[in-house]
Amino acid sequence: MSTTTATKPPRIAASSSSSVGLFGLLLALRVANALLISTFFQPDEYYQSLEPAWQLAFGDQSRAWITWEWRHQLRTSLHPLLFGSIYRAVSFLPASSIASRSQILLAGPKVAQAFFATCTDFFTWKCAQRVYGIESRSAWTTLILSLVSPWQFFCSVRTFSNSIETSLTALALSLWPWNLISLSNRNNVRTPKYEDSLNKSVSISELRLSLLLAALATILRPTNILIWIPLALIALYNSPTHVRVILAREALLCGSIILAISAISDRWYYGFWTFPLFRFLYFNVAQDLAVFYGRNRWDYYLTEGLPLLLTTSLPFAGLGIFQSVARNKITASTTNHVDETATILSVLKWTVGFVVTSLSLIAHKEVRFLYPLLPALQIIAAYPAAQFTKSRKTLKRLGVLLLLLANVVITIYLTQVHQRGVVDVTHYLREQHESRLQSHGPKVVTSVAFLMPCHSTPWRSHLIHQQIEAWALTCEPPIDVPFSHREQYLDEADQFYEDPEAWMRDNMKNSKTMSKSIDIFGHKSPRPEYLVFFEHLEPNIKNVWAKEGYQECWRTFNTHWHDDSRRKGDVIVWCRV
Repeated sequence: MSTTTATKPPRIAASSSSSVGLFGLLLALRVANALLISTFFQPDEYYQSLEPAWQLAFGDQSRAWITWEWRHQLRTSLHPLLFGSIYRAVSFLPASSIASRSQILLAGPKVAQAFFATCTDFFTWKCAQRVYGIESRSAWTTLILSLVSPWQFFCSVRTFSNSIETSLTALALSLWPWNLISLSNRNNVRTPKYEDSLNKSVSISELRLSLLLAALATILRPTNILIWIPLALIALYNSPTHVRVILAREALLCGSIILAISAISDRWYYGFWTFPLFRFLYFNVAQDLAVFYGRNRWDYYLTEGLPLLLTTSLPFAGLGIFQSVARNKITASTTNHVDETATILSVLKWTVGFVVTSLSLIAHKEVRFLYPLLPALQIIAAYPAAQFTKSRKTLKRLGVLLLLLANVVITIYLTQVHQRGVVDVTHYLREQHESRLQSHGPKVVTSVAFLMPCHSTPWRSHLIHQQIEAWALTCEPPIDVPFSHREQYLDEADQFYEDPEAWMRDNMKNSKTMSKSIDIFGHKSPRPEYLVFFEHLEPNIKNVWAKEGYQECWRTFNTHWHDDSRRKGDVIVWCRV
């Protein structure tokens, strides 16, 4: 007895220490991942988080770009509030120069997001331990799948609400009372064996934290509720009456807490009481405005979304979803654990199916909408992948190496090559401005016109200085346009690309100041010193601006291909001489 008592604490301490050490290693990897990534994915990375955060941190005069979603209260303030706090904190750090201060402001949100990316990796592994067992090969394979995932390298360190949503989902899943789904006693028979099983399956503190995290993820992204509908229904179905009461009570309590926090935060941010979740549903469902940004086939998630999300893990996930998990094929410590593992995997498969089917019914689809399913999919893929990788056959070992090589190539291309020019141009403009600041003092102003499809580049989060007076073509959705007239609706970017030369003649060329209608800051700006555009537009720019005293001063590679013809080719800057 005394020996057992003496040896348990060191084992627990060692286990905790190893987990902390692992988290530290993962964090170092993701920080490097975040700081080294050099490419552009989608504008929501900046305009749904960093731009409103910049305004929160540095005020209205900072010239952050606040999109229509924020003006119509479609987004919760919790997400930008997080990054706004980070901006304020890092702005007080000492900097040796103007340029180094810019680098600190650029790095702050990236390092913070790296922490959330680490949580996704770590708690996906923790959840896999709940499913397969603490020391199982499949649990470690889950972690490896997360670490070598090109999607994780490409997206997890970006400041999307989907990225934090995925982190919260992974953590909530790792704390979810999975034992509830395998309880077969639904008749409220209070036997000692049943009571012992029930006590082990329900930890109120873990359940409460799981529900709080799930509610927070749902506030950030309302579609996250789709993950918890099947999980909650199955848990309720498998629970006796008194446990159902506990689950309902905790769900109501935790949901109310998060709603209250969100409501107070939004009241402070917007200046009046509003409920972004209802506004989001009204605009995207009742007004059907989401389709303004794209409409996809019903099978998009099956034919494109899941392959892009899983890349080389797709065959293992597919095998894991469709194969029958037999008891004698899973390494586990007890027979009961085998039953529980098979049941949990089955629930995860049904949850994935339910979410993919539900999202497929919505016209506007994006790969990142599936991102919160990645932890579950990696857990499902882990067992087939573990069986494949432990094989000693030369052909299978070669297959593993080829898959890893493919992941490395995809990761490098996506994070260092594809669409990097639209990020590099903001660094170029900022550095040009900082050079002028050193030469001419703090009152120098740099004016820039981005003649690109809307939101093609980062904005103030990368331009940094408010003295960079920049404007870009807008793409406001047809909010007040009747349904019958929406097919004819053209936003400003569409109008520009219908006839670039005519648009520039009407709005820019024949006056010393630009038209107020294209100035997002509400005042007239001088003729820009820099014109930024894609190579696709170069013939039109040459015809109009070569005679106006502009010439090419900078060019950089952007991408080898793009599904939008307007964004093809290099990114080019012309300067006024």
